[in-house]
Order: sequence, then structure tokens, then C-alpha cells
Amino acid sequence: MEIAAFPADKPDLRRQLAGLLAACFACYREDPAAEVESLLQSERLALCALEGDTLLGFIGAIPQYGAEEQDGLSRATGWELHPLAVLPQRQGQGIGGALTAALERVAAGRGASMLYLGCDDEDGRTSLSAADLFADPWEAVRNIRNLGRHPYTFYEKQGYRIVGVLPDANGPGKPDILMAKPVGRRGAGN
Repeated sequence: MEIAAFPADKPDLRRQLAGLLAACFACYREDPAAEVESLLQSERLALCALEGDTLLGFIGAIPQYGAEEQDGLSRATGWELHPLAVLPQRQGQGIGGALTAALERVAAGRGASMLYLGCDDEDGRTSLSAADLFADPWEAVRNIRNLGRHPYTFYEKQGYRIVGVLPDANGPGKPDILMAKPVGRRGAGN
């Protein structure tokens, strides 16, 4: 397996990426090609895991905080990791971890002091979906449980920590779990 910058000039890999997004995210099933175009915008980071000509996984990042262009490259102190997708039949084989580590290195090289992400719980896969997050969000976060393969535990294994939660962000009982990891200059967590 090779981790590399996504070769945006290869139509077959673009088609594979559209299929990967549709397989991993219900929200992209109608028009995954539009999301591919968005993910491959020049200011974003886009990495892939390849086995020969087969796309195994993809990870991207969007410059959000302290963003500027320097020498033709986007630089930012805060990047949003979006998205991470691995072929369902290849999940659990270290591909996601390898992509995440590679993205952290590339983002740090572009000035990142941290990466963050939102981990939606739209289908009751964490205990947060049943909690009153407006009453005491930090108590609910302290006692979070994974009820059904929610990805927040994957990100915890990669060194990300829950730094917030947006109650009902995706509808009643459907929070967004905010996670972040220091990278780059501070060096913590690397």
C-alpha cells in the first residue's frame, strides 16, 4: 500500500473516489461527483491510499483558522479533517491510521498547530444521542460509550480528544462530536 497525494488528473481514481464516498457516507449517495470536485479544490489537502490502481482510502483537510496562501500553497494553523473514508471491506487493517498520520505530517508542514473534526452521531451509535447535552454536556462526554462502531473511538486511538459537542446539530438526539489533536509546532500528541 502506498500513501500519496491524490492524483486529481486521473479520471479513474476520481470515479473510484466517488464510489468510495457513496459507500461510506449516506449524504454523498445522490451526487458523490460534486463532493469529489469540492474535496480536490487546490487549497485543500487530499491524500489517498493506493494498492496498484485501486483506491483503498482517502483523507482530506480544509484550511480553516489562520488561513493564507504562501508560495502558491495554502497554509493554516487549524485544518478541518474532512473526510476520512476507507473501503468497507478494508477497514480495520491500518489504512485509516496510516492516512491520518500522513495527513498530520502534511498539515504540520503547512503550518498546522492542530487538526480538528466533527464526528456526527446521526444514528444513535453513542450514548450522547440519548443524553440531555444542554443540561450538562461535559458530564455526558466524560461518560460517553460507543454503542455501535461509531468512529470517535478510532480517532481517540489516533490521539484525538473530544473537545466539544454540538447538541442536536443534525436534529433532535443527533449531536456532532468535536475532536482535535495538536500537531506541528507544539508537537504534543505526535
